[in-house]
Amino acid sequence: MLDVDTFLTTLYVLVDECDKTALPAEPPTTGPASALSRSEALTLALFGQWSQFPSERAFYRYAERHLRPAFPTLPARSQYNRHVRRVAPHLIAVGQWVAARLLETLTTTAPTEGTDLAYEVVDSLGVAVRHTQRRGRGWLPGQAMRGYCNRLGWYLGFHVLTVVTPQGLITGFGIAPGNSADQGLAETLLAARQSPHLRQRLPEAGVSHADGYYLADTGFEGARWVRGWRERYQARVLLPPKRGTERHQPRHPWPRLLRRAFAGWRQIVESAHNKLLLLLGLEHERPHTLAGFRARLAARVALYNCCCWLNHHLGRPLLAFADLVDW
Repeated sequence: MLDVDTFLTTLYVLVDECDKTALPAEPPTTGPASALSRSEALTLALFGQWSQFPSERAFYRYAERHLRPAFPTLPARSQYNRHVRRVAPHLIAVGQWVAARLLETLTTTAPTEGTDLAYEVVDSLGVAVRHTQRRGRGWLPGQAMRGYCNRLGWYLGFHVLTVVTPQGLITGFGIAPGNSADQGLAETLLAARQSPHLRQRLPEAGVSHADGYYLADTGFEGARWVRGWRERYQARVLLPPKRGTERHQPRHPWPRLLRRAFAGWRQIVESAHNKLLLLLGLEHERPHTLAGFRARLAARVALYNCCCWLNHHLGRPLLAFADLVDW
């Protein structure tokens, strides 16, 4: 367990290394310089995603009281929030850089200890941003839509797709309105992973670390979809057939042992979602703008991967987040 100062310092060193080695140089500006450097803004954006801070306002109050010695040029809250939105693409890059670096370390130092990258797991979750029974249009009309997921039931919000490695690292994600189907969201993500031009517009999709092999659930079913993904994007998506009734049985049913093993392989994505929702505060997200939601989700994914990296270097399980920081 680390104290807050040690964790924040380690996080800053990791982010600053990524900023200097992997991120493009900041373009020259004609106006006044930013109050925070890019590394400082990225570090604060990541640190502010812990569930201990229920809102951006709450984190800023904490930063003013406790982090001012480490960040003496901390600007006003509105200016700080605009800065976080502006560095959203860099937040995405930090998360992907940390994941790629840790995967390389795992496969190099311990190739036989469960570090096989034969596949990645793809799954979706619903993120509610407003109660479905509230009147009015809300903050995100036409963007946050009414959808359904097994965890929430009917909700008003966004449909988030994640790609997770067997070790638990998040290598890509995507956002869509709540009423979007899993197949359409997966189509966009796989297309972005295959096309460098499209990936420039959707950098959060990331790249495949398992040569295009994915495990999915029945929400992604459809023979045409699976065949099209393989033909267009060289993505091989494996998913179990839906359970049939007495009259309508699947053409190639899976035995119980295979279904159980397949569910075990996919369990890692559920663990990753629980960390994002509960420990990193995604469950209580209430955005006012789509840009803000995208920036904070990117920061949560980056913080998630950074915590995995830190746990590895401390000799702890990668997903042991609950007792990582001594609050």
